[in-house]
Amino acid sequence: MVDTEVRRVGGGGATFLLVLPATAFTVAALVRLLGIDGSRHLLAATALIPHITAGGVLLGALALLLRRWAVAAVVLLLAVVLVAAVAPRALPDSRPVGVGQQVRVMSSNFLVGKADAEAVVDAVRRHRVDVLAMQELTPAMVDDLARAGLDELLPHRVHLAEPGGSGSGIASRHPLRPRALTAPSTLRQASALVDLPGADIEVVSVHPMPPVVTEGPQAWQRDMAGLPGRDLNGPARVLAGDFNATLDHVGLRRLLAGGYVDAADQVGAGLTPTWPSEGWWPPLVQIDHVLVDNRCPVDRFEVIDIAGTDHRAVLAEFVVPDA
Repeated sequence: MVDTEVRRVGGGGATFLLVLPATAFTVAALVRLLGIDGSRHLLAATALIPHITAGGVLLGALALLLRRWAVAAVVLLLAVVLVAAVAPRALPDSRPVGVGQQVRVMSSNFLVGKADAEAVVDAVRRHRVDVLAMQELTPAMVDDLARAGLDELLPHRVHLAEPGGSGSGIASRHPLRPRALTAPSTLRQASALVDLPGADIEVVSVHPMPPVVTEGPQAWQRDMAGLPGRDLNGPARVLAGDFNATLDHVGLRRLLAGGYVDAADQVGAGLTPTWPSEGWWPPLVQIDHVLVDNRCPVDRFEVIDIAGTDHRAVLAEFVVPDA
C-alpha cells in the first residue's frame, strides 16, 4: 500500500499537469530537432530553444521525483539531445591559425531611426570599428550620425536609407564599392566590397523580414534563402545584421553549413541574447549575428547596449587571411 501511494505521488491531477507541459516541450523539441521552419508560432518557439531546453531539464527532473517514469523518459531524452546541441555555444572553439588583416565589424539595428546617434558613434570610436552594418537606417538617422561625427570615423559609405524600418547601410574606415550580393528582398540589404590594405572582404547588412508577422513566415524564408553563400573563389564574405533568426532556425543553420561561422558561437558567446534590449525585461534571444567566412579566425565577440533601440549592437573581431 505504501509503495503504491509513493509511486502515485500527487495522483492523477499531478500526472495531467505534467503531461500538458511535457507535450508542449516535446513538440518544440521535435520541431527543432527535425529542422522544421513551420508557422510563425513554431518559429517563435524555436527562437526560445535555449530556454525551452532548460525548462525541459527541470520538467524531466520533476517527473522523476513524482515517479512518472514514461513522462520523465521522453522529456529527459529530448532534453539531453537539445543540451548537446545548445550547450557547446557557451564554450569557445579552437582558433584556427591565420595571418592577415585584423578587422572589427559592428552591426546595429536602429529601430526605425530611433537609436541614439551619439551612442552609436561613441561605440564605433571606443571599439575602433572598421565596418559598421546598419539596419532600419532612415534619412533622418543618416543626418543624426553625420552630426555625431560618424563621417570622420567611417568616411566611406553605402546608404540605402528609407523612412520606416526598411533601410540599411554600410559605413567603413576603408573604401567601399557597392555590390549586389543578395536576391531581391522585402527589406533593403546593403552590400559592399571593402577595400582593405590586404585582402578585401565583402559585407552584407542583413535584415530579412521578421518571421512572426501576421502574414506568415514566407517572406522571411525567401529573404533568408536569398542571402549569399560563401564564395571560395572570391573575397572572404561577412554577413552582419539582424537575421530575425537564432542558431536554432533552419535558415541560419543552412548558411553555417555552407561555410560560415557564427562569431559569437566561435568564442563561447553563442547564448548571449541581443533582443529585446529595451525596458526592464532582459533580452531573451540572440537574433543579431556576425557570420564570417570560416577561413577567417575569430578572436572576439561583444554585445554593446545602444540607447534608443531594442537591439544590442554586436561586434566581431576576426582576421582576414592574406590572399
